[in-house]
Amino acid sequence: MYPRELKFSMPAEWAPHTRTLISWPVQDSMVYPEDYEAVCQGYAETIRAIAEFEPVAVVVNPDDLELARRHIGEGERIEFLQIPHNDAWLRDNGPTFVATPEGEVAGINWQFNAWGGKYSPWDLDDAVAPQLLEHYGIRRFDAPLILEGGSIHSDGEGTILTTRECLLNPNRNKGMSQEQIEEELARYLSARRVIWLNNGLFGDETDGHVDNVACFAAPGKVLMQVCDDPEDENYAITQENLAILREATDAEGRPIEVLPIQQPPKTFYKGKRLTLSYLNFYFVNGGIILPVFGGEAAETDRLAEEALQRAFPNLRIRTVNGMAIIREGGNVHCTTQQMAAGAR
Repeated sequence: MYPRELKFSMPAEWAPHTRTLISWPVQDSMVYPEDYEAVCQGYAETIRAIAEFEPVAVVVNPDDLELARRHIGEGERIEFLQIPHNDAWLRDNGPTFVATPEGEVAGINWQFNAWGGKYSPWDLDDAVAPQLLEHYGIRRFDAPLILEGGSIHSDGEGTILTTRECLLNPNRNKGMSQEQIEEELARYLSARRVIWLNNGLFGDETDGHVDNVACFAAPGKVLMQVCDDPEDENYAITQENLAILREATDAEGRPIEVLPIQQPPKTFYKGKRLTLSYLNFYFVNGGIILPVFGGEAAETDRLAEEALQRAFPNLRIRTVNGMAIIREGGNVHCTTQQMAAGAR
């Protein structure tokens, strides 16, 4: 039976968590391995920040265990799981958790091919989700779909937000139509409506993950990073996505209210534009972990924090250094995966 038939559905990310899962970085897989120490410091800062709100399980290669302990330190909310992995983006190769109205939790084990075969090898990463679910004794559903967690966002009421650039990319599920992919999302996440944006941010090597461009703030409300400069590559992308959202309705038939967040200034590293996004924040129990970028982005940092505080007046906004790991292609949301409450 499919999860849908057993009343499992994907909760909203702001729903209570049992813990956060995160993987420790692997130097051999990095784009810029010479930055390993700075990246480790960035992960440690994020892990300690999350642990202020909820337990954190750190997936670490056995050879890196002592290194991770030295950077992170000890804490009653931090545990280390020795599970071999190729790369550190657990949002994308980890399980997606679903739950029933009665509180039973299960995990969807998607297929993983390193963002369309961009980084080899990925065999260890593809095996992480089953090991995590076995470790915690959580029921597993194996889905016949190549999908990364960063490519979808849920309102917790049957609406999924995604992009055509990613899920319809032939380097993932070649030959599958939009309708076929929607049916798999319905079977495994109980999606009743999928809102398809066309593209993610310019230069995003994940092929347009939605977690850099838009996410639900509540049923019927979507936060979206916007660009007001017609000369910027993201201008046309965000204007098109804004138009789609303004015409969209969710699974309950509600129109979508868009809450804009201004993008940070263009930032380059070794001639390549970095994919900076405030939307790559992460919900924790009672708070939000928000990457900020400093320097020329100080003003948009402030505006983003204020916008999130208005959207979530009862949550504490905890900022972390968003420049620490962005050169590797992602940020706080990309590194994390929430385990829905109800699991042990």
